[in-house]
Amino acid sequence: MTISGSPRSGTATAAVTRLALRQVSRGALAVTAVAAGTTAIVVAGYQGTVGGALDAAALAALAENPAIRTLFGEPVALDTAGGFTVWRTGTVLAVLLSVWGLLTTTRVTRGEEESGRWDLLLAGRLTVPAVLGRHLVVLAAAVVLAGTTVGVVLTAAGTPSAGALRYAAGLTLVGLFAVSLALLAAQVMPTRAGASGATLAVLGVGLLARMVGDGIAALGWLRWLSPYGLLALTGAYHDDRLLPLLVLSAAALVPAVAAMALAGRRDLRAGLVTAPAGRPPRRWLLGTVEGFAARRLLRPLAGWSVGIGTYFLLIGLLTVSMTRFLSDNPRFAELAGQAGFAELGSVRGYTATMFALLAAPIGLFAAIRLAEFVAAETDGRLTSLYAQPVSRTRLLAAETLATLAGVAVLLTVAAVTTWLGAYPMDARLPLTAALAGTWNVLPIVLLCLGAGLLAVGWLPRATAAIGALPAVGGFLLQVIADSADLPDQVVAISPFAHLAAVPAESPNWPAALVMTAIAMVAAALGLLNHRRRDLLG
Repeated sequence: MTISGSPRSGTATAAVTRLALRQVSRGALAVTAVAAGTTAIVVAGYQGTVGGALDAAALAALAENPAIRTLFGEPVALDTAGGFTVWRTGTVLAVLLSVWGLLTTTRVTRGEEESGRWDLLLAGRLTVPAVLGRHLVVLAAAVVLAGTTVGVVLTAAGTPSAGALRYAAGLTLVGLFAVSLALLAAQVMPTRAGASGATLAVLGVGLLARMVGDGIAALGWLRWLSPYGLLALTGAYHDDRLLPLLVLSAAALVPAVAAMALAGRRDLRAGLVTAPAGRPPRRWLLGTVEGFAARRLLRPLAGWSVGIGTYFLLIGLLTVSMTRFLSDNPRFAELAGQAGFAELGSVRGYTATMFALLAAPIGLFAAIRLAEFVAAETDGRLTSLYAQPVSRTRLLAAETLATLAGVAVLLTVAAVTTWLGAYPMDARLPLTAALAGTWNVLPIVLLCLGAGLLAVGWLPRATAAIGALPAVGGFLLQVIADSADLPDQVVAISPFAHLAAVPAESPNWPAALVMTAIAMVAAALGLLNHRRRDLLG
């Protein structure tokens, strides 16, 4: 008889570690590259764009403006390359790392378990806590790699090592918090989707708490309840505080310990919270394939609508404050223009810039919906439908149409909430202008949808990454190209370079038609090969 500490058990543990590495490595390297590259571009371009341009009065005006503090965080040590880089990229990179961490955690743990790929693995000597523990180690190592790389980049650029260390540690701990919280949610919630949604909700509330705490001095204590707020409270390159990092460490450790303790107390493919049994059947929208696709969309669409609506309501409320600040401080408007954000001094120009950013989350929404379709096919949830006299093309077309409907809802929600926020501020932003601004980004979202459909047909396991590339990758390319003053030929690769500043300007109809045509060709190629390729399993 072989005991659990035998070489055979050690071999099995090593195999699980290698499996986790294979599942995580590509995404970890991509996130690390984006985080390090963005940091390097900003810190390298500091002297050419900001260094020497901000005097004490300008810095004081920036720090006192509530709209600036709400959207970008409290300006600290902007007279240094390190402080400016942290202020400009800190929250963005923290959100990127934490969202990647939570989605990867639920995918490689609860997602693999629900698909049945852990059945044989857990039939041996390894227990669920043991397998989860190895995955947790690998995920933590990936987050540490990203945070450490950012710190190395800042140190190599000549910024003080103490500030770089504090910032890298805070960024890493935010990512670890998201990983451990997602692992805990995966033990509690009945499904992978529920675990991902619950963790995203917590992070979304945390981001909102950071924004409110930074914008309203009396509510500054809210930052202590948010991982992003705690990152800002470290005051890298200024205060270099240790207490927020200690709080973040505890916040990251407690959910991980709880997850490992609860992992052995639940059934396989189930959470501690179970779906109610014995409820009446809910047959609404189950009569057709198209209705079923719409039903699958409703719950995630509600969550995305709340998140986007809340953010753009805040954008509307801050419109007057932001435009007045930039009008009174033209140097900041000039710096924003050098970073790719022009015409911020007017209400329509400011909202046009904010609406352009909308392409990234809605493009990501479209890519994730198509990735969920691939996951349903892979896990066998669509097998019974494929056995019916229903073509595969119709199933994918129904999912595509439902996703398009969701995109339309999100674009409209963003416009309406921005208008609602701007109206009591007397910002003079008509609802029609807001709708024109949000719907102006539709061609980029269609590019995401087309790229995602192309991936569904040809590279299904990379659907989310390929689908998000036109929006997320295009936006990062534009910001980097503008900050580094890259040639126009490089800037032109980004779809954002061809967007007009609507509602400040008229739409760029030729570019919109070209992007739509490219999206339709990509979608047609994806639909064609999806019908021809084998089912995933």
